[in-house]
Amino acid sequence: MPPTAIDQLTDAIAARGARTVHVAIPDVDGGLRERRLPLASVAAALGDAASFCNVLHEWDVTDSVHGPGPFVGESITVDPTSLRGYPFEPDAVWLLADFAGPHRATSPRELLNAQIARAAALGFSPKAAFEFEWLVFDEDAKSLRAKRWSQADAWAPDNRCWDAQSAAINADVVAAQQAVLAAADIGVFGLGMELGAGCMEATLLATDALRAADDAAFFKLASRAFFRRRQQTACFMAQSDASAPGLSGHIHLSLADAAGRNLFAAPAASLSPLARHFVGGVLKLLPALAALPLHTVNAYRRLSPGNWAPRTPTWSFGGYTTAIRAVSGEHPQARLEFRIPGADVNPWLGLAMFLGAGLWGIEHAIEPPAVVTGDGRTHTAPDLVPLPHDLFSAAQALEHSAEARAIFGSAFIDAYCASRRHEFDSLRRAVSAEEKARYFEIA
Repeated sequence: MPPTAIDQLTDAIAARGARTVHVAIPDVDGGLRERRLPLASVAAALGDAASFCNVLHEWDVTDSVHGPGPFVGESITVDPTSLRGYPFEPDAVWLLADFAGPHRATSPRELLNAQIARAAALGFSPKAAFEFEWLVFDEDAKSLRAKRWSQADAWAPDNRCWDAQSAAINADVVAAQQAVLAAADIGVFGLGMELGAGCMEATLLATDALRAADDAAFFKLASRAFFRRRQQTACFMAQSDASAPGLSGHIHLSLADAAGRNLFAAPAASLSPLARHFVGGVLKLLPALAALPLHTVNAYRRLSPGNWAPRTPTWSFGGYTTAIRAVSGEHPQARLEFRIPGADVNPWLGLAMFLGAGLWGIEHAIEPPAVVTGDGRTHTAPDLVPLPHDLFSAAQALEHSAEARAIFGSAFIDAYCASRRHEFDSLRRAVSAEEKARYFEIA
């Protein structure tokens, strides 16, 4: 950053009364890696010579390197608009940075930024919000490892979905979590107990698309930290166990024009022409782009019989079993809800895919398949291909998609698909307890 911009940034930090800055950089899997800096070091650390080790895009969630290197310091740039409170330390703030050199092309946040720029060039301003379900366990880091992440004790084992009694019993915990989120400047529309033992749900406030994805990433980080500091564990796996509910990470999105009018607004049980083509584009490309909103091996376990999760490229008016749920009406809340992603979704990639494919549908006037009025989980339109069943197949489909390369760029597609194949291969030899019970004595 140039000296003038650095001065403005340090003034903004000081205006918050902060003396410490946590500078976070997104990794490929939706996590945040950071450095903690005293305010006096900000100018030197974030100025024109600012850099960070570029191995960040060449390792996985276990910090195992899979890229070819070389691993060197690469220039970074800071986004001053990302400044927000840091709820776990007095007089501290969070700030997002990202690579500005070769790895800018493989950055999930920059991928979303590029789609927002595409929308702006078409005259659209995207608004978005994320909605998450997660499970809380009465286990800390040591007890989870002692149990090898199995048979974990659920917090609130008597919880029932949306039950007023559950809400009253656990009100102090919910209120304390909401206070942490507010301190991190994360807007919350609703927060409370959800489906079954230890299950919670949060809907974040709609805002500009980039801020919405940032909020979602910080929400998951802050929530995990909040519960771990209570000697508990918040789990955002899409499917943590065969008997557990599938956990969602739904994405709500609308487009506005320059005057702020919602371009998806239309009479009830109908879509505006713009929304129709947006839906058409998403469903047409979803089988090829599934590796973006479903980026883990575990994400595909949620797309299985017995879960609410949709498993086909479908849409409906208000239906909860289709890939896209259209919330129609002539009001500002008209939107499209993308229900394929699980709670483990990388917010920047999930939203980039939803927005990018929808804009492609608008640009090419893609008509959607017929609306689904029944259970959409097994419904397949005759002119659409099914979704991939695992991460390897999804990565292969993404790599060979000409549309994916046109929308997101070959540099990103090549690097990302290589990382997803590595992720898949890392678990190919893993043998579950269920497999042993089935085959150990009789195979």
